[in-house]
Amino acid sequence: MKKYLIIGLIFIVLGALVLVPLLKTTTPVEDEEIPAVFAFNDNLATRWDETIQLEININKDDISKLELIYNDSVFKTWNNPKGKITFPFKAGYYGLGARDIQLLSTMNDGSTYSDNRMVRVLSDIIPEIWIAEIAASYPHNTTSFTQGLEFNEGILYEGTGQKGQSMVAQVNLNSGETIKKMGLDGTYFGEGITILGDKLYQLTWKEQKCFVYDKSTLQIEKDMPYNGEGWGLCNDGTSLIMSNGSERITFRNPKTFEIERTIEVYTHQGAVANLNELEYIDGLIYANVWMTNKIAIIDPLNGKVLAEIDGSSLVIEGKGNGDVLNGIAMNPKNNKIYMTGKNWMKLFEVKIKKTTI
Repeated sequence: MKKYLIIGLIFIVLGALVLVPLLKTTTPVEDEEIPAVFAFNDNLATRWDETIQLEININKDDISKLELIYNDSVFKTWNNPKGKITFPFKAGYYGLGARDIQLLSTMNDGSTYSDNRMVRVLSDIIPEIWIAEIAASYPHNTTSFTQGLEFNEGILYEGTGQKGQSMVAQVNLNSGETIKKMGLDGTYFGEGITILGDKLYQLTWKEQKCFVYDKSTLQIEKDMPYNGEGWGLCNDGTSLIMSNGSERITFRNPKTFEIERTIEVYTHQGAVANLNELEYIDGLIYANVWMTNKIAIIDPLNGKVLAEIDGSSLVIEGKGNGDVLNGIAMNPKNNKIYMTGKNWMKLFEVKIKKTTI
């Protein structure tokens, strides 16, 4: 038995000796040992329109090639770099949001080292402050946990949430009564809705399904899968536009629900997260910001917040015992905008006062 124990110990020692070099190669390298590093220590914040002088310190003389990689694309290459490098860098090339930036050093012996940072690109626009003023009020069903609001051919549609209570419905604007409805299975939590062509689309919160209805009969025709959470939904006449509770908005193919492109929503100060119910009005995206009385007005091309609507007067007048402000719809028949909230007692026709305060 002792013989076997001794043999086992020998194998353990030999194994440890073999592992030592491997452990050395995976030990984190200190900044001063990396051949080329960024001169800034923390992550970088810059504006969309700003060009900054990016400083790079060269710590080793045997670098054969140095690459500046931004958002997975090679931005600049230097051969046999020495000393300190200053490079004019415009981070807004790929739009707003958080992006990876990397220095990749290839040494004369073929080994590589990298220095990685994060760049956050802010908007160059300070949003205007607009006010939502009440023009008229209508009754709203306080049992409706409003997740989506939409007018189509003069008919008001509403999508609601909560498991066991989620539905889509045609609603009488003047009385607040339901004309026609279709409820979801109790395992689903309904979210935003939009209508494109003769189809009504409804997201689900965590169930990762978009249900497609016939807009007239409200019969479900199919569902389409997606990854992550679903919050708000609207369309620009071609693509479905979806929020997921972050600062990210995705444009999706209405037939396949595949992602076509993505924008990140930013002001001059930072990301605007918790984007919820959406509406597309006159070429801009209107987005409720969850847990606030704000509606962000977003440029769909680049994610810049152009203005913020203060909806505090609606909350005071219409919330009652309800939840947060949520639900925006424009009626193309009269070009009027309507807003409400989750379980509110009122739905409002609003006028937007576009004056800075």
